[in-house]
Amino acid sequence: MEVKGKVIVVTPLQTGEGRNGMWKKQEYVLEYDQNSQYPRRMMFNLWGDKIDQYNIQEGQWLNIGFDIDCREYNGKWYNDIRAWKVEPTEDGTQELNAGFTPASSTMLPPTAQPIDETSDLPF
Repeated sequence: MEVKGKVIVVTPLQTGEGRNGMWKKQEYVLEYDQNSQYPRRMMFNLWGDKIDQYNIQEGQWLNIGFDIDCREYNGKWYNDIRAWKVEPTEDGTQELNAGFTPASSTMLPPTAQPIDETSDLPF
């Protein structure tokens, strides 16, 4: 899948040592679909050498290619959004309506009902 948006948070670098040696991980928060009443955000991560390779900074507009994976730890399940492609975009004004691009049309949501403009509820 892919998403285009603006990096709004770069978290501190995390490092550690596992059975395969030293590792490092960094997480980023991307804001997309900024024209909607409630802009969407997602946190994705990079591991190892990709952190230095892409050198992501707050305020950058990016096109992110990513995979979503889930794993179990001590009876709880955790999602992991791992970027495998990071491309800077030239200008954020072109990306205001950007959102997810599903891998196939089978992943598209069903047709939504019209929004009741008289309601105070956000959904």
